Amino acid sequence: MGTFKALVVRKSDSGQTAAFEDFDAAELMDGDVTVRVTHSTVNYKDGLALSAKSPVVRRFPMIPGIDFAGVVEASSNPDFPVGRSVVLNGWGVGETHLGGYAEVARVKGDWLVALPEGLTAGEAMAIGTAGYTAMLSVMALESHGLKPADGPVVVTGAAGGVGSVAVTLLAGAGWHVIASTGRPAEADYLKGLGAAEIIERAELAGPGRPIGKERWAAGVDSVGSHTLANVLAMTKYRGAVAACGLAGGMDLPASVAPFILRGVALLGIDSVMCPKPIRQEAWRRLGAQLDKAKLGQMTQTIALSDVPQAAADILAGKVRGRLVVTVG
Repeated sequence: MGTFKALVVRKSDSGQTAAFEDFDAAELMDGDVTVRVTHSTVNYKDGLALSAKSPVVRRFPMIPGIDFAGVVEASSNPDFPVGRSVVLNGWGVGETHLGGYAEVARVKGDWLVALPEGLTAGEAMAIGTAGYTAMLSVMALESHGLKPADGPVVVTGAAGGVGSVAVTLLAGAGWHVIASTGRPAEADYLKGLGAAEIIERAELAGPGRPIGKERWAAGVDSVGSHTLANVLAMTKYRGAVAACGLAGGMDLPASVAPFILRGVALLGIDSVMCPKPIRQEAWRRLGAQLDKAKLGQMTQTIALSDVPQAAADILAGKVRGRLVVTVG
C-alpha cells in the first residue's frame, strides 16, 4: 500500500508534537478491515488528544481522530465486504489504536457500523461521536420512562456538538427544551434548532444548594462539575439526568439530596465501549429521525489540514455545533 497522508502525534523528551506525515502503511495496527477514510470530525476529546492537556493518547506514535467514515478497501470480515460504506466511533481509536485523521485506517470489523440508511458519510461525521452520544442520552432518558408530557428537559453546553444534536433530537420528539449556554449570541441559533427557552450558563455554573426548586423533568449534561450538580438539584421528582461530558470538569460537587428526597436518577452515558446492538440502534435512529436540514445548520466543513487549529478552537469554546473533516 505504500504511504498515506496522516496527522501523527509523537512524543519525545521535549514533549508531545503533532504533524502531518507520509505514514507507512506497514505501521498500521492489527485489524481485519482496511478502510479508505473519506470523512472525520473534531470532538472535544480530539481537542484534548492534540493538546496534550489530558492523557487521551496512550500509545505513540498515534494518529488521532476518534471517528471516521469511509469505504472498505480490504477485508477478511464477512460482515464488511470490499465496497461497503462504514462508520466508526470509539473503541479506543485515536487513543490506543491508530485513528481517523488519515487517508487509511485498519480496524476490527466488530468496531464498525454500516453507514445508516438515509445518511451520507459527511452527514454521519456531522453527527459523529458528539451526536451519537446525544442519541444515547435521549435513549437513556426514554428507557427511564420519561416523556415530553413529564415536563421540560434542560440541555447544558447547548451550542456545542453534543448539545446541538440533543436540542434538535429532543425538540423533534416534542420536548420543551431549555438550552443552557455561555454564549448569548447563539440564542437565535439554538432556537432555530428547536430550543424553547435559553438560560445563561452562569445560572448553573457556580456552587449551588444541595436541592433547589424543581425546574425540569430531565436533562442532558455535557459539562459536569457544578453545572451537573445544579441540574440534579433542580430536577423534578422521579426525573433523570443523562451525564455524558466533562467540559466543565470531572468533579461532581453535589449532595445526595436529589437522589434520596426526589428519587432523581443520574444516568451515565458511555459512547466508547457501548455494546454493538445499542450502538446500531442509535445510528439507525439518527439516520431516520435527525432533521437533516437542522444538521446542516449546525455543521461546518474543514480540510484535514485545518484539524490542529480546530482542535484548539473547540477547547477554547469557539466552535459552534459540528465540524466535518474532509479526508483524502
